Amino acid sequence: MARKQADPAAVEADFYRVKDLLRAEERQILDRVREFLVEKVEPVAGELWLRAEPPLRFIPDIRELGITGTHADDPAVFPRRYLLNGLIGMEMARVDPSFATFFGVHNGLGMGSIRVCGSEEQRKRWLPQMVRWEKIGAFGLTEPLVGSATSGGLTTTARREGSTWVLNGEKKWIGNATFADLVVIWARDVADDHVKGFVVEQGTDGFAARKLEGKIALRSVHNAHIVLDGVRVPEENRLQHANSFRDTARVLKVTRGGVAWSSTGCALGAYEAARRYATERIQFGRPIASFQLVQDLLAKMLANITACQSLAVRMAQLQEEDRLDDAQAAMAKMFCTTRMRETVAWAREVFGGNGILLEHDVARFFCDAEALYSYEGTRDMNALIVGRAATGHSAFV
Repeated sequence: MARKQADPAAVEADFYRVKDLLRAEERQILDRVREFLVEKVEPVAGELWLRAEPPLRFIPDIRELGITGTHADDPAVFPRRYLLNGLIGMEMARVDPSFATFFGVHNGLGMGSIRVCGSEEQRKRWLPQMVRWEKIGAFGLTEPLVGSATSGGLTTTARREGSTWVLNGEKKWIGNATFADLVVIWARDVADDHVKGFVVEQGTDGFAARKLEGKIALRSVHNAHIVLDGVRVPEENRLQHANSFRDTARVLKVTRGGVAWSSTGCALGAYEAARRYATERIQFGRPIASFQLVQDLLAKMLANITACQSLAVRMAQLQEEDRLDDAQAAMAKMFCTTRMRETVAWAREVFGGNGILLEHDVARFFCDAEALYSYEGTRDMNALIVGRAATGHSAFV
């Protein structure tokens, strides 16, 4: 009897039907985003990655989709639940993690800092322009010698002189900063030793952003090394509700949740590339998708993705209820990026030697995963946040 051949498209990668939790109008928005990504971003994602070109060409399309910012930022924005926002981020990374990061730096870190830590006047001044992408945002926290220790070890300083603040120091790995109009810089106030936030406008004297070269991950994202040499920022550009690192952490709590969704999308994109390849690659007269070892890899990948989606959905529900805490966000980031890293490695394995060629999308997902695994707090640092919540004891140095 001939062995029955399954339709490779029959099993939806959304194995537990997470998208069924969306309302009809939300599904329409997600479908529009997916259509844009598949028709416009996907065909050029590898080319942009190879050339290290940021996806600025898509700004008019993003603006047209109306998925930037919140209804509070601009009444013209359709109100969106956290679940829809998360699934939009997942879909972006499913096609191109670089695109998802480019969007997330502006929409999450840049706008989020102003939304969470800015005054009402500051939110009205900047956020509507950022919703329309008339101003692009960036977020400057990490430094050349300070990564995980940013909560207490920032070397960039802020000194007040009358109605002006003077910033000195360096930042590194700052996405979008080479072309951003507004860069949120976190610096240590020399007067009280607390971390404060400042919006530095592009072109300010003493501010220089140099693109980091030689990256092997998220190449379409322009990460910059920033030098702040006597940069003068008016008091009106100091984020009025950013007075300690606890306020910075309020921004990171939200964006770590976004990384959980993006890493799930990256894993999903790698899985789909591997499944597609497995159905087309013929060895020993049969598609390799019919081999037990390949099916085992695909099943493990799908299980990882489904577990990450399930965790992220519950996280979105807690956000909707305003009950998500730092440790829960840290767990989501820690777990989903770890499972992503495992999944993209299995996906690359399905391809054999072909898996290191850029013409096969899995190579791009495999490389990009390393950046998602590291930014917004390493796995280890997020694990310690969870461990502190679990035990009541801090293991931070």
